[in-house]
Amino acid sequence: MAKAKLPKVPRDYTSKQMGDACEMLVAAEVTLAGVPALKMPDNWPHYDVIAQPEVGVPQRIYVRSRTFKRGGDTFVDFDSTAQFDWWAIVLLPGADQLSRRIFIVPKDIAEARSRRNNPTTKWGHYRYVRQDKVAEVFPEFENNFCLSHTGLVPATKI
Repeated sequence: MAKAKLPKVPRDYTSKQMGDACEMLVAAEVTLAGVPALKMPDNWPHYDVIAQPEVGVPQRIYVRSRTFKRGGDTFVDFDSTAQFDWWAIVLLPGADQLSRRIFIVPKDIAEARSRRNNPTTKWGHYRYVRQDKVAEVFPEFENNFCLSHTGLVPATKI
């Protein structure tokens, strides 16, 4: 008996579709961690997702996504002049990374640990991290969907 072939699933999508999907993914994961969140409309200035913790002010999340690659010329970046509270990095499977990885980092820590462009250049206000170094630079913030400033899940959430 011949084995049935599964239809090929198209993996062609635009960078806009990928970005939108990753913004929705971050909003969904943060919501499921107990912090209601939603994707902002396209071209919203400064941030992509808004989240409302049980206590405190709404939290603004800037989302960047990439298909994972190794090497010194592949980066995730953010504009340090943008007004946001958290930098979400979504690394989609690629190269030797087989699963999706998400890091949600407080902006002040992201600025402190990221590399900086020369301040005299046109892009001097951008900060960046090599894709293959994100897990080394921000290990405690992987899957930080509860928006912990230390990257540790609060005891009340365990």
